[in-house]
Amino acid sequence: MSMLAGVILGAGALVAGAPAQAGAAQPAAPTPPTEFGTDWHDPVTAAPPVERPHTRSCEVTVAEAQFRDFTPYRGTYTPPEDCGDRWSKVVLRLEGKVKGRQFDRLGYLHIGGVEVLRTSTPEPSPDGIAWNVEKDVTRYSDTLRDSGDVEMLIGNVVNDTYTGVIDVKATLTFYPEDTKPRARAATDPARTPDRVLPLAADGTLTTPRNSERLVAEVYATGSGGGCEEYWYMTVPDSAPYSCKAAEGPYREVQISVDGQLAGIAAPFPTVWTGGWSNPFLWYVIPGPRAFDIKPIEYDLTPFAGLLNDGRPHQVEVSVVGVPKGQTGWSTPVNVLVWQDAGRDHVTGALTEHKAGALSNSPVYTPGSPDSEYRLDMQGGHALTVSGYLNTSHGRVTTTVSRTLAATSAHRWTDGENTDALTATWTDRETVRTGDRTARAHRTYTMDGTTTLGADERLRTVITLADRSRTNTGAGWVVSDDTYTGDASYAANAPREERHAVGVTGERYRVSGPGSDCYDRELRTEQGTLTVDRHRC
Repeated sequence: MSMLAGVILGAGALVAGAPAQAGAAQPAAPTPPTEFGTDWHDPVTAAPPVERPHTRSCEVTVAEAQFRDFTPYRGTYTPPEDCGDRWSKVVLRLEGKVKGRQFDRLGYLHIGGVEVLRTSTPEPSPDGIAWNVEKDVTRYSDTLRDSGDVEMLIGNVVNDTYTGVIDVKATLTFYPEDTKPRARAATDPARTPDRVLPLAADGTLTTPRNSERLVAEVYATGSGGGCEEYWYMTVPDSAPYSCKAAEGPYREVQISVDGQLAGIAAPFPTVWTGGWSNPFLWYVIPGPRAFDIKPIEYDLTPFAGLLNDGRPHQVEVSVVGVPKGQTGWSTPVNVLVWQDAGRDHVTGALTEHKAGALSNSPVYTPGSPDSEYRLDMQGGHALTVSGYLNTSHGRVTTTVSRTLAATSAHRWTDGENTDALTATWTDRETVRTGDRTARAHRTYTMDGTTTLGADERLRTVITLADRSRTNTGAGWVVSDDTYTGDASYAANAPREERHAVGVTGERYRVSGPGSDCYDRELRTEQGTLTVDRHRC
């Protein structure tokens, strides 16, 4: 059965009640029903909540809208009057509700032309659900100090069949700094950017002439209801499968400056809440990152000497592996800028640019009506760029090295009644600036199988993991977000006759120096939350 059958996608932390504390007496878990009914627990994830200062705050409503079609909400943002213009923390909160029947939808929020949130929605119950998403948006403080236009869109379709109107409210809560902030170097991760710049309409970027650190963030999502929603399952044209891509499933998100490759990254294999032909997997616990889509970050500081000439420069994002002329990826770009307060013009040069050969080797093994078809893929790429800047505190050299690797094994049967994938993506990055070194090792895994039996019952069993190890000099911080699910239902049956059952779980762990222990586990059965355990 095709991954796309019956599933169409139009497109942080998800906040729930307080987690159970370790060692505390817990109430008895509710008894789950024997199958899914007309209502289930509101969506929840195990992700850590956004930490908030214990100080006074100011709240501003950014947008309130009901989305029935693809008409954006447009309004105006005005900064708070009573919380100054320097903040220790700014938290964005999105509150949503929907009921009836509706697909998952992709959405965004722009303030002053800057994308501050990319999100997707849960699929509702007939009786209705509500959910909340919170995100630390302190890095966008420069944008939030000025009034600006607001644009928000969660593209939707409402008709006699798909009745769910998506009702949302977005607010910002500001926590002012109580004391004058201390001076910090541009390389200090605690320092917020001095400027946040979207690309111009023609795709160009003009940076301040005294920029001493540049980081591009790209909210890259494969979506739109076509095959790029399931890019990791695509096969070469020679293979008999419903989703084709001449180069197979290898994807790589690249950013270039004036036509020169400036950064590479592995995209995260996001699964939306209708994914893998089985919405019963995601009704309560979504897959990692589904509601708070993290941007890919590229350190472009080695190019700052080139970009600081006061002229516009072309910045482009492309996705390796997407068939020419085919849509399906969204790649909005913000550029974060840290400036040298001691110089009006920071000069420098790009001194090293070493791109390895991009490898992409899909190997197709033909099958038959009685045996599985198979596609094995191995791919990867490496890039090192280095440059120096003549700052007010001396000449500083920045070297960025990034290595990508991907492997996958895709198996399916005639008619796609069995469709399975096992895949691993790694993205390792090292940034050396002066005597400071930051490292990030990211690993994403997916192991899933969908089967459609002779009795027309569809079952999906899947495990997804989002893991990272980061080190900015104080030691390694380890993060592990793992989702598991097993759900089945009667396919090609009316909603009330699907007799769906499903168990899902998520465990999110964070540990390391400078990071408090965090370990939360969730489990559900037939839409009932049966476990909410905090182990730390």
